[in-house]
Amino acid sequence: MKISTKGRYGLRALIDLAINMDSENVSIKSISERQNISERYLEQIFSLLRKAGIIVGRKGAQGGYVLGKTPRELTIIDILKVLEGDSIFIDINEKEDNDLEIFINKNLWKDINSIIKDYFTSITLEDLVDNYKKSKENIIYYI
Repeated sequence: MKISTKGRYGLRALIDLAINMDSENVSIKSISERQNISERYLEQIFSLLRKAGIIVGRKGAQGGYVLGKTPRELTIIDILKVLEGDSIFIDINEKEDNDLEIFINKNLWKDINSIIKDYFTSITLEDLVDNYKKSKENIIYYI
């Protein structure tokens, strides 16, 4: 399993969007500035997310993006499948004819894939937003 830059940046951008969309539509430019991610790269990521219905674009002077669903309805597996496809899972060769490889596929890799899927299904965007906000509350500044 490997999460690419697209997956990591996409997740960061969606957390940022969820945090900042309370009062208005959020522009790619503002997310780009806050997260230090190229606007062009975010446009590519947002194109995928928009096609999947995870985000909705709003046109006009006050345009920007909002989530297509509530943060509670969006699981991490939903997001990563759009951005990463099946590469978040270990590739299993179903046509393998080696007995030991077949054993390993059934008794290790399939179990790991199941654990990954269950874990990413159990976490919502809301969970990440809440945990991020809590982590910021616990910061103590010394002068």
